[in-house]
Amino acid sequence: MCGIVGYTGNRGAAPILLDSLKKLEYRGYDSAGLALIEDHEIKIAKKRGHIADLEKDLPDFKGRAGIGHTRWATHGKPTDANAHPFSDCGKKFALVHNGIIENYMDLKEDLVKEGHEFTSDTDTEVLVHLVEKYSDGDFESAVKKMLSVIKGSYAFVVLSAEGEIIAARKESPLIVGIGNDENYVASDVPALLKETNKVIYLRNGEYAVVTPHDVRVMGFDGSEVEKEVTTITWDVKDAEKSGFEHFMLKEIFETPTAVHNTILGRISDMDQFGKFTFDSIKLVACGTSYHAALVGKYVFEDLAMIPASCEMSSEYRYSSPSMERPLSILISQSGETADTLAAATEAKRRGCRTLAISNYMGSTLTREVDEVLYTRAGLEIGVAATKTFTTQLVAIYLLAVKLGMMKHTLEHGRAGKFREDIRFMPRWVENVLDTAPRIREIARSIAGSRDMFFIGRNINYPVALEGALKMKEISYIHAEGYPSGELKHGPLALITKETPVIAIAIRDHTYEKVLGNVGEVAARDSPVIGVGYEDDRDLKKYVDEVLYVPRVPNIFSPVPISVALQLLAYYVAKERDCEIDKPRHLAKSVTVE
Repeated sequence: MCGIVGYTGNRGAAPILLDSLKKLEYRGYDSAGLALIEDHEIKIAKKRGHIADLEKDLPDFKGRAGIGHTRWATHGKPTDANAHPFSDCGKKFALVHNGIIENYMDLKEDLVKEGHEFTSDTDTEVLVHLVEKYSDGDFESAVKKMLSVIKGSYAFVVLSAEGEIIAARKESPLIVGIGNDENYVASDVPALLKETNKVIYLRNGEYAVVTPHDVRVMGFDGSEVEKEVTTITWDVKDAEKSGFEHFMLKEIFETPTAVHNTILGRISDMDQFGKFTFDSIKLVACGTSYHAALVGKYVFEDLAMIPASCEMSSEYRYSSPSMERPLSILISQSGETADTLAAATEAKRRGCRTLAISNYMGSTLTREVDEVLYTRAGLEIGVAATKTFTTQLVAIYLLAVKLGMMKHTLEHGRAGKFREDIRFMPRWVENVLDTAPRIREIARSIAGSRDMFFIGRNINYPVALEGALKMKEISYIHAEGYPSGELKHGPLALITKETPVIAIAIRDHTYEKVLGNVGEVAARDSPVIGVGYEDDRDLKKYVDEVLYVPRVPNIFSPVPISVALQLLAYYVAKERDCEIDKPRHLAKSVTVE
């Protein structure tokens, strides 16, 4: 999940690398570093902490070729010594890496016996010493030999003292940016938007030889690969805060546009999904995307009357395959989530048709499945997923309506009504955003809490899970989500007058039951914040505060409620002065297992 950048051209590399790294800091911020070529020598500067800490003490580098890295620690603690880049003993090469080298210990033991000296506790340093070991004057040949002996998932960029750059990937994402007499390498598109919108996506088992005037892509097997240059439609402004204090808040307020773009042209045009043959659905995802999958279970069973189940990506490939061949829907905002990629491979091995819901065109997942439904949320920088989660829900609703019609389980008139409702989703979200000042007031009242519970029933049970996840990951408050009826089976023992409970209570068939559960909490003097429809005048009789959302058809209630809970988490974290866009120990895209 680390961030990687590289540059070679006719300009000073250091400012370009630093600016690009700042766009990738959401991928990791335990440490940062640069390596540049000056007078055929490799110069390295690296430091524990954020990129700003590195920048303060950065030497006046003048080199025109270099690499950079921002780290999310896996092997080795966050220290100056464990920061990337790493160089070999002879200072002829420098290397940055994202991923895990599984056989690094065996390789390291052999290298130490051969006289190589290591300066860190990382698995990465093995790579640069292997390049040194195999180097006989042919840089590319040395990298190819290194690739032949390492095992794991990785993306790396290695720089030679002669100014040559080679970038390689296996499972972890890596792209090459195309400029005029200059070229770039990066983990992700945001790093390059200021410099170029022309990119080449490297696929698994490919490496690129990058010079200022040329990019040559090769397979690990030595075959040359013809690559298509993709034009990115995002604007550089998408990677800026546009006057908002945090990316997370900006991205929450971008949700109406993201929802509109996801719907655009999709209401009546989803015929590509009509060729699937299946009797059930399996939704597979991680983290926030898994919560979208859980909502999807209710949606597919309600709208399309198709049996659906959910499984975490990290567990799916270790489960026992059944005789069924469900449509496997894999959800990942980045399309690079390691566990979800592995699950996609396993689903295909089991003979299942696969469909991805993802926000990133050209990502690995979108190339590995049979069909793709893009969410069109635009660039999301904040580590905590907001608009991408909401658009995943929208994509699920669209797909459920389509599949229901395809399988003749959704009557035409009812399908038309749902389509009309979906068109109103951007307006529902705007109505929630209008209540932000009120949500901030409620946030102030609970910001001092140590623990919280989020409860809901039926389709809003997963929304409670997602609300709790948002709260814990950016405010560091211990928050748990539960089905309302489960409190009495254990969690009620933790309820005190200092434990706020956020209770999702919409007027559906579970409403009376939820109010009963609220009563159980209130009897223990816990402060209760209800989340309900704006025309519900009874809810405030049972709770201390009400967070109102617009009245919508119940099946679609997760959309406005999720946005409201995102705002609640944001404002609680702001009251607690947390580093909202870069929560500790977390990174945006989980590209390692």
